[in-house]
Amino acid sequence: MSWVDGLGFCASFAVLASFCMTTIVSLRLVALTSNVLFSTYGLIAHIYPVVFLHLMLLPINLVKLYRLRRRKRAPEVASPQAQSSMSSGPQVLRP
Repeated sequence: MSWVDGLGFCASFAVLASFCMTTIVSLRLVALTSNVLFSTYGLIAHIYPVVFLHLMLLPINLVKLYRLRRRKRAPEVASPQAQSSMSSGPQVLRP
């Protein structure tokens, strides 16, 4: 087995590991790892459909991970101004 084959197997195991993750953040991190490994493997082995697929999945996983992290940092409790505007009842828009 060559080192290129080993890289392909590592990429495959990363995909398998992503299916075993219990949280979405860890799933995205392992999926990003598999995207990088498979893109590298595809480039070295000249398997361009694999390169194409994982270069398309890489930014998708990055954006989804960014959104998860941003949402996690957002405060769960609304600010006092937001609470007062929500509790004042329905607002009527007039022309």
